[in-house]
Amino acid sequence: MNKMKNFILDKMHVIFIMFMLVFSSSIILTIILKLNCINTYNFKKVTNEILFLIICFVVLVFSICIIGVMLIRNEVKNFSNRIIEIIEKIINKEENIEFNINEESLLSKLENKFKQLLNILDNDRNVYLKEKDSIKSLISDISHQIKTPITNIAMYNDTLIERELEKEKEKIFLRNMRFQVSKLEWLVQSLIKMSRLESNIIAINKEETFLKDTITDSLKGIYLKADRKNINLVVSCCDEIKLCHDKKWTSEAIFNIVENAVKYTDVNGTIEISVDKWDLFTKIDIKDTGIGIEVTEINNIFKRFFRGREVIEFEGVGIGLYLANEIITKQGGYIKVKSKKNEGSTFSIFLSN
Repeated sequence: MNKMKNFILDKMHVIFIMFMLVFSSSIILTIILKLNCINTYNFKKVTNEILFLIICFVVLVFSICIIGVMLIRNEVKNFSNRIIEIIEKIINKEENIEFNINEESLLSKLENKFKQLLNILDNDRNVYLKEKDSIKSLISDISHQIKTPITNIAMYNDTLIERELEKEKEKIFLRNMRFQVSKLEWLVQSLIKMSRLESNIIAINKEETFLKDTITDSLKGIYLKADRKNINLVVSCCDEIKLCHDKKWTSEAIFNIVENAVKYTDVNGTIEISVDKWDLFTKIDIKDTGIGIEVTEINNIFKRFFRGREVIEFEGVGIGLYLANEIITKQGGYIKVKSKKNEGSTFSIFLSN
């Protein structure tokens, strides 16, 4: 019934024109017939009949126009009231607003647009709330991570000021303070990198570069730590493998993963880095003989500031793997992890060819 009503209203101007054409043609035809009969009938009678037809025609047209105007006015009023109702519900942030989008009418099309707009606003609001919660969580995490080194520095500083210590003890305290300052500096630098990556301030500049050079750069800062633990670093990468990637940031990602491997691998262990070029991706495997990762924690290791229960005593704050994952993801790649407790882990970096 509503479809028929909407169809009639939408096509009212066409129906009115057709009706007027038919009705006018009928009146004109009748007048012509009357004029043809003017010789056989009384002239005055014929004239009166013609005048009557004209008056009827005018009255009928006028009546139809008034009815049409009233119908249009009523529809415009209903249309406006419905639009105002929807806008008020949106302003009042009502949930589950019902939209009539199944009819072939202007109002239905407009309601469909309102629904699309409302969905966009809801999505934007959800993104905003998510970002707000993320910022609150980030501030809380940063406060927690910075609190410990600052507290240690303040404690060592107060001790040095308030107490007379032997020269050797003073050196120990100063070395501890320097270590805490270095830790704090590293943490701040990591947070800056993380913030820049998340806010897209740092652009990923991909260039065709030899992958072995990138791996070599990533290992420059880790050789000394590995040597102290007598860890054997083995690299297997063809010299001819070229890949379109950001050399600097990819080197940072590989360094973070290898540094973790060195940290959690026992003395005399082994870390192997191998590269395989496939059709769509190039895979970089970083395999260690470390302590391994609990199966229940593998899905969490790339989260910001996450640290497993069994690595609390190790130095770190849980940013390295998060940064590595962000860097690789921004280049269109991904990281997979396989691990077995007390046997080691394999981090596989997949970079698009």
